Amino acid sequence: MRVSLAKSGRWYSVGSDQSLLDGALAAGLHVPNACRSGNCGSCRARLLEGRIEYPRGRPLGLADAEVADGFVLMCQARARTDLVVDPVEIQSARSAVIKRLPCRIECIQHLSHDVKAVFLRLPAAEEFRFEAGQFIDVMLSRGRRRSFSIVSAPNESRLLELHVRRVTGGEFTDALFREDKVRALLTIEGPLGQFVYRAASTGPLLFIGGGTGLAPLLSIAQDLVARAIDRPLLWYWGVRSEPDLYADERLRGLTAQRPNWGYVPVLSEPSNSWQGRRGWVHEAALTDLPDLGDYEVYTSGPPALVAAVRRDFVARGIATTCLCFESFDWAPE
Repeated sequence: MRVSLAKSGRWYSVGSDQSLLDGALAAGLHVPNACRSGNCGSCRARLLEGRIEYPRGRPLGLADAEVADGFVLMCQARARTDLVVDPVEIQSARSAVIKRLPCRIECIQHLSHDVKAVFLRLPAAEEFRFEAGQFIDVMLSRGRRRSFSIVSAPNESRLLELHVRRVTGGEFTDALFREDKVRALLTIEGPLGQFVYRAASTGPLLFIGGGTGLAPLLSIAQDLVARAIDRPLLWYWGVRSEPDLYADERLRGLTAQRPNWGYVPVLSEPSNSWQGRRGWVHEAALTDLPDLGDYEVYTSGPPALVAAVRRDFVARGIATTCLCFESFDWAPE
């Protein structure tokens, strides 16, 4: 069947058992994507003509209002007729030129019991431009890939910092924690993603991160400092317990540099000695900010966190144009 992209006029063929996203990538078309499991919503596209089906049921990454507006998720949808779709243009990240490059693991830092910072050295002869908040894919065997947000700011593009959480049985992460991978060679593709600073308003910024969803928020915050963008910023970071606060000192140091920035760690399962905030991170933010006013909200973390923010913050009255999100999920093997 034929799938046509409304804006560019390009098209590709897709089989009945192949997702729209897989067909697009196989044809060399770059469309936004991340988790590929239907949770993050990155591959949303408006279906203009034709009919699709979801073999595993409607994906969680689509809100009711988005379904009513004709949106589908390309990673889960299967074509049942010829289609015309209107995906988000990858060029919305202003300077993104997607490249596939070799790189070397320069060094690895132990951050916590299950998180490591991995620094990748890119080829000196290759220019790699990205926007704060974007991610790269690490290419694995048999055409598989794993996505990791870039922690570095764009002005530090020669050495890319990633935060990698160990996934039991994961081909890439398990080896990273078991073996000495310093100086190992990798192939990456990027930059990818639409989770970038948009300046949708002139009001204060609200960052809500969960776990290693902290990574793209760190990139955006460091970029704001580098570009001397002076907007109030309130930052909530949610993790399970004290040992998971792997970047607490870094965040305290970063926010201490700016008098109009604040940082609130929130633990869902703290020890009895914890004196800080408890519970779910997005609920802590809603409690502290009964009037969201002109806040521009950036949320990244597990799918459940992103879904809760999209639901509860919109119900509180924030405009969808002031809400940007990135869902951290694992692509299927």
